[in-house]
Amino acid sequence: MTYRLGVDVGGTFTDLLLFNQSTGEFWRNKTPSTPHDSSEGILNGVTAICEKAGISPSDVEFFLHGTTVATNAVLEGKGARVGLVTTDGYRQVMQIARSFVPGGLAGWIVWPKPVPLAALEDTVEVRGRMDAQGNELEPLDEAQVREALVALRDSGVEALTVSLVNAYLNGAHEKRIGELAAEIMPGIPMSLSHEVLPEMQEYERTLTTVANAAVRPVMRKYIHNLRDSLRGAGMAGSLSLLRSDGGLMSSEKSEEHPVSLLMSGPAGGVTGAIWVGRNAGIKNILTLDVGGTSTDVALIENLEARRQRTTEVGHLSVRASALDVKTVGAGGGSIAYVPELTGALRVGPQSAGAVPGPVAYSKGGTLPTVTDANVVLGYLPENLLGGTFKLDRDGAKKAVQTIADALGIGLMEAARGIIDIVNENMFGALRMISVQQGYDPRDFAVMGFGGAGPLHVNAVARLMGSWPAVSPVSPGVLCALGDATTRMRTETARSFSRRVDETDEAEVLALLDDMAAQTRAELTAEGISEADVTSLFELDIRYEGQAFEVPLSIDAEVLRRDGLKGVTDRFDAEHKRLFTFNMDSAHELVNLRAVAMGPALDLPAPPLEQGNGDPIAAKVRDHELWADGAMVPAVIYDRSRLRAGDVIPGPAIVTEMDSTTLIEAGCTGKVDHVGNILINLA
Repeated sequence: MTYRLGVDVGGTFTDLLLFNQSTGEFWRNKTPSTPHDSSEGILNGVTAICEKAGISPSDVEFFLHGTTVATNAVLEGKGARVGLVTTDGYRQVMQIARSFVPGGLAGWIVWPKPVPLAALEDTVEVRGRMDAQGNELEPLDEAQVREALVALRDSGVEALTVSLVNAYLNGAHEKRIGELAAEIMPGIPMSLSHEVLPEMQEYERTLTTVANAAVRPVMRKYIHNLRDSLRGAGMAGSLSLLRSDGGLMSSEKSEEHPVSLLMSGPAGGVTGAIWVGRNAGIKNILTLDVGGTSTDVALIENLEARRQRTTEVGHLSVRASALDVKTVGAGGGSIAYVPELTGALRVGPQSAGAVPGPVAYSKGGTLPTVTDANVVLGYLPENLLGGTFKLDRDGAKKAVQTIADALGIGLMEAARGIIDIVNENMFGALRMISVQQGYDPRDFAVMGFGGAGPLHVNAVARLMGSWPAVSPVSPGVLCALGDATTRMRTETARSFSRRVDETDEAEVLALLDDMAAQTRAELTAEGISEADVTSLFELDIRYEGQAFEVPLSIDAEVLRRDGLKGVTDRFDAEHKRLFTFNMDSAHELVNLRAVAMGPALDLPAPPLEQGNGDPIAAKVRDHELWADGAMVPAVIYDRSRLRAGDVIPGPAIVTEMDSTTLIEAGCTGKVDHVGNILINLA
């Protein structure tokens, strides 16, 4: 029997989901994360979930993993010290950067410019030059290159980047420098720009390659430790990591191209939501992934997640494909406080995290959090994780009382204020990926997952006007489910800067076919059958004179049938949706990309036993919670005992091992044929 294990490491919990591919049976587990060494928490979870399923780790054939290790290395400034080799005259490329400054009109006065990932003292210039067509203008001065590399080695750099002018057209000089570096600096990981990002724009190409180099040593150490730990536990199956764009890549390739993993963590939830939507018959979804530290939101249209050509982590914006996920510092562990200066309630972005955690967790936390407010209001019953985890309600009340005292209001009003603010923060993030991108949120359902998503999804759906609010099966481990059900993906890019009306269609198709063959070969080398590989093309297009482009995905058959005219028509429609207008300027092709994907896992959700519409068999007990300014009667249900077709009137709470769903007053939840709870206005 073939088992797939999806593992998602969050700031507070590590989620695991084990699938039997033959029967569709699955097991889930949640274990506290171990921030000092993530592999420790993963191993604890692997041991526990294999015991639960009655198998040994050696039975797991595929280990699929979403990780935030690369993300955290960038956010915390813990990347490696990078040496940069660039063309003579371009030593300040990282310092000059782009002139864009975030913030309002006075942003340039108050914005502290981020420190470049490659310092000026660790940047060296070499003589040798390619022209804008990729022809050699000046040969590489190898003697000078050797001197420069020796100087970088002796200065103590931990990783090397080589990014030369016009190398995206001809990487011969970069390759030669790489060969010399392997001889002079053995053991130092190296990133060449024409391999990492073969696209024009010197700064973006250099920055992306430097970011890749900065996180390589960290990721290499992490992947080696994880691989050794899993092998030590007896797991001999393949190890793959989730890319930022929602595909998978092998652990070996992840060590070479970790820049593709910067948004690995949030991508799992989006791919999991697509799987749930496909089985539930819901095509348009706004995702609300609420963890302990942050909330990630994304938009899915016709079961396709929006992708973007830049990955943004903190101040860093690199040119690598990623799902269009926005993150706000609003999670179950977000800390509530009242600043003396304003006297107004604030929630987050600071988080109590896994340690010490919310006060209700009894792990040493003392500051009031969103979780504590949910406990006080009665939205989160005292028993979590199937009764194995008891919450300290009295401790939560004492913590939230400090907020009530600071504001001069009652305990319940203070707790509800905390929840209202965190819901508004989530609402703001969802507006960014819907309304601000030209989408009407009323055309979408909102799916809440992560440990705290189903607690907030009903309130957020009300704010958005997006119905139904969906609480999927096993929402707390949906990211792990996304990891377990996603497919292998790889891509290659090439710059092609030319007006469409001056472009030979046959030339474009020939180039794309060459690139497709290259990406298909990469996947077949990973052991995937040629017949199981699917190819897609992506074209970046803009109006002539514009400084930005819009990426469009298209399959080979449609491109051959409709030609470049079909592509420009699609671009006009997308431009109008994004910006409300079109231009009369000529269209310009900027970049070409070929994407290869492995087979999709055709895994149907097991159907739920049909009920009679009455959820009474799942009732645990009567309860009270805060709604409309008073404590009101409610009912707690056990999700494992609900049946398809059951209708749950609000206010109600549905508990399960890994999450808790809140159905508000004035709403009803209906259980669909596979077990999702669909909440609508009564």
